[in-house]
Amino acid sequence: MAAVFLVTLYEYSPLFYIALVSVCFLVTSALVLGWFGLGVPVILRNSEETESSTRVLKKRMRQVKNPFGLEIPNPAAASVTRGVTLTPDCLEDCVLTCYWGCNVQKLHEALQKHVYCFRIKTPQALEDALYDEYLCKQQHLQSIKKNDKAEKYCQLPEDAQVVDFGPVPRARYPLVALLTLADEEDREIYDITAMVAVIHIPDESYRLSCRILYQYLLLAQGQYHDLKQLFMSANSPEPSSSDPFPGESSTDTGLLEKAELAGDEPELQEENSKDCVVCQNGPVNWVLLPCRHTCLCDGCIKYFQQCPMCRQFVQESFPLCSKKEQDEDESTHV
Repeated sequence: MAAVFLVTLYEYSPLFYIALVSVCFLVTSALVLGWFGLGVPVILRNSEETESSTRVLKKRMRQVKNPFGLEIPNPAAASVTRGVTLTPDCLEDCVLTCYWGCNVQKLHEALQKHVYCFRIKTPQALEDALYDEYLCKQQHLQSIKKNDKAEKYCQLPEDAQVVDFGPVPRARYPLVALLTLADEEDREIYDITAMVAVIHIPDESYRLSCRILYQYLLLAQGQYHDLKQLFMSANSPEPSSSDPFPGESSTDTGLLEKAELAGDEPELQEENSKDCVVCQNGPVNWVLLPCRHTCLCDGCIKYFQQCPMCRQFVQESFPLCSKKEQDEDESTHV
């Protein structure tokens, strides 16, 4: 009966039949595209479903105390011939050992041995895992005291006669720095027992500026983690080890007061604390993965499935500090 009715309509009004087929096609296409989540503005989703679909998974984090820190105070002056200056910053007494020309493959095999075979807690354990596949070793026999930021100078010996490590890709890392805990008791307390830092040193073949390429934290349980840098927004105050000490800070404040410039400092701090790239009214607190951009506050994180800085889809995210810690900091400042 319906077919007869449609045929009759087609005979008298073909445009009506064509319009009916077109509407059916559009509705079916909207249903299919909306089902696969391609962002088609159909009226089939209510506001609650849309809000829940934009929530990003919160990554479960575990706080671990890292006793090691390493910096390059003057990277522009570093080279293979002149050497490099390193500044360890450790919470406990530690030992710094530098390996020049370490074999790339043997180093990563040593990290895998730390997981499966034996634990790398001392320089000798790393050397056994490397099978002595490095050009030379330089060790500061005197242990570095905790919170001592004294500069340590590392240089290739003159008899090594090495001016470069060849073209890229290289078979050897220019420099590998190992930080280990000096006391046996500290190795039983900390989860992180050693840190391996792969450092690029400019030479005649590859003049890229001196920098730390990789940092691996070795855990006592047999795991190791690749320590990666976070990318902060342009107006975010990045934590830096070059911040002045409390004594230096008070001295600088006194000089500013003499110059009648100290009154502007609180306004700058308040402005830097509101650096969310979206609302510009809240402190940045959320790290987006896998792009590692730190650019959203607690209020804006729930509205984004893509990073607002690089447009990469966000798989997970985690906060820099919990709501409780933020409330404690605010109460402390008040």
